[in-house]
Amino acid sequence: MATSGSSSRLGPVPFKDVESDGDTITSVPERPPEEHAGLVAALPSYTVVGMSNLKLRLYHGFWMLEGLVPAAAALQRRFEPRPSDVIVASLLKCGTTWLVALAFATAARHAHPPGAADHPLRRLNPHQCVPFLEGLFSGGREGKLDALPSPRLMNTHMPLAVIPGAVPAGKVVYVCREPKAMAVSMWHYYRRVYPELSLAETVDMACDGTMPFGPFWDHILGYWRAAAAWPESVLFLRYEEMLREPDESVRRLARFVGLPFSAAEEEAGVVRGIVELCSLESLRGMEANKTGFVDPRVKFPREALFRKGVADDWKNDMTPEMARRMDGIIADKFRGTGLKFP
Repeated sequence: MATSGSSSRLGPVPFKDVESDGDTITSVPERPPEEHAGLVAALPSYTVVGMSNLKLRLYHGFWMLEGLVPAAAALQRRFEPRPSDVIVASLLKCGTTWLVALAFATAARHAHPPGAADHPLRRLNPHQCVPFLEGLFSGGREGKLDALPSPRLMNTHMPLAVIPGAVPAGKVVYVCREPKAMAVSMWHYYRRVYPELSLAETVDMACDGTMPFGPFWDHILGYWRAAAAWPESVLFLRYEEMLREPDESVRRLARFVGLPFSAAEEEAGVVRGIVELCSLESLRGMEANKTGFVDPRVKFPREALFRKGVADDWKNDMTPEMARRMDGIIADKFRGTGLKFP
C-alpha cells in the first residue's frame, strides 16, 4: 500500500523505468485471485452480446469487468493516497490516453522538456509512463506505487466512490466525452478483439448501463458533483473543449496541479511543444504505439488507442434511431444536474 516514499527524485517519473529497476521496486507478494473469489461469485453477472467471453459483475452499483472486481475491492481497502497525488480518471474511450500523455508531459516537463529527443513519450506508450491503478491492485502489486517519488501521477477508470481518500486529499483530473461519441469509439475499440460485436449491441449496453464501469451517467456525475463540491481537488474536463482549445486546456491542467507555466516557458513555446508532442499524429507515429498490446492478457493492440480523435464522428456510424435513443437517456439522466452535452 502506498506510503510517502523516500526517493530524492521529483515525480512524476516514467513508471515503466521504475518498475524495471530491480533495485528500486520493492518485491511484494502478489495476493492470489482466490482472495476475492467468494465476493466475485456472489455478485450479479452480465455477459455482453457479441462478447461471449467478457463477463461483467455489478459491484457497488457499477458494472465492472469480472477480473477487475478484486481490484475495486482492494482499492477500497488498501489505497492510501498522498496529498500530492494526481489521478487521471475517465470512462473508457473518452480521451484517456491523450490526457494521460498531456498530464505526464506537463507535470514532468522540467526533467523532460517536450522537445527533448529522449523524452519518455518518444519511447514509451503513455500508459507505460503512468501506472494503471486497476492493473496493480488486481494482482496485489500496489506495493510498486511505493517506489514512485511524489508527486505521483496515476490513471484509473474506476468510479470515484471506489477510490477512498482521493478527494479531497489529493487531486483528480477527469475527462468526459459526449456519450454517443464514447459509445462509437468503444465499439471500434472492442471489435478489434470481438469482430462480431455490433454497434447496436454497444449502444444497448451503454443505454442499459451495462457497459464496463457503467452506468456511464453515474460514473460521470460522480466526478461532476465532486468537482462542484471540491473545485480545488477535482478538475472536470470536456474532451470536445480540449480538442477546440488544446493549449488552454494544458495551461488549465498545469495551474490545477500547482505547476503553472512561467512567462519564460510561455515565451519559449513550452505549452505548444507539449500539445504537439502529445498530439494524435505525434503519438501514433511513435514506434512504442505501433506495436504491442494495451494488456497482454487481452490482445487489444496499442495502435487501437489512436484512431481518429475528433468530435462528432459518431454521426458517421450511428443511425438516427440510435442517436435519438441515446439522446433520450442523456436528457433523462442529466436533467437538473447542470451538465449538458453539445
